[in-house]
Amino acid sequence: MAKQELLEKIQGIEILPGSAIYDEIHLLKANNEQLLMKMNGEYHSPKEIRMYLGKITGKMLDESVEVSQPFYTDFGKHTSFGKHIFINQNVTFVDLGGIEIEDHVLIGPMCRIITVNHLVDPKKRRGLSVAAVKIKENAWLGANVTILPGVTVGKNAIIAADATVTKDVPDNVIVAGSPATIIKEISY
Repeated sequence: MAKQELLEKIQGIEILPGSAIYDEIHLLKANNEQLLMKMNGEYHSPKEIRMYLGKITGKMLDESVEVSQPFYTDFGKHTSFGKHIFINQNVTFVDLGGIEIEDHVLIGPMCRIITVNHLVDPKKRRGLSVAAVKIKENAWLGANVTILPGVTVGKNAIIAADATVTKDVPDNVIVAGSPATIIKEISY
């Protein structure tokens, strides 16, 4: 199944253990884990990291994208990178639901972007639900930020260090806290 096809198929459904789609996801995940281990196992030049991430995501990354090691992703196939992006060390993308990073985005160390959640029903708890995350142009995620499923971070927005973002962030604001709330508008 094509990556885009898979992404469209899983949006808005429960993905339960033992289902064909669940098994397919875990097979793709296992293949990417091998590439991640190779990428993170020793120093690589920025060009080599982009090459690894190109294999993991199935899309070539622009030369202007910088990703520091180590970088983690659980699935990899549903992430897209714009241009002039900087991602610091120890960042984790849980991207089964889809992560889109637009141009000029900065992502601080130890950030987590999560697109997957487990189901509330205790009988289905091992199952999954997914919702895409979008980080719009020129947004800045400070150190140790967590972005939860379904969130869009607006253009030029700043997410303060240690914030947990549970809902959409408008353009041109600074948010902080857990859950993150607007603390300031950015004027320029």
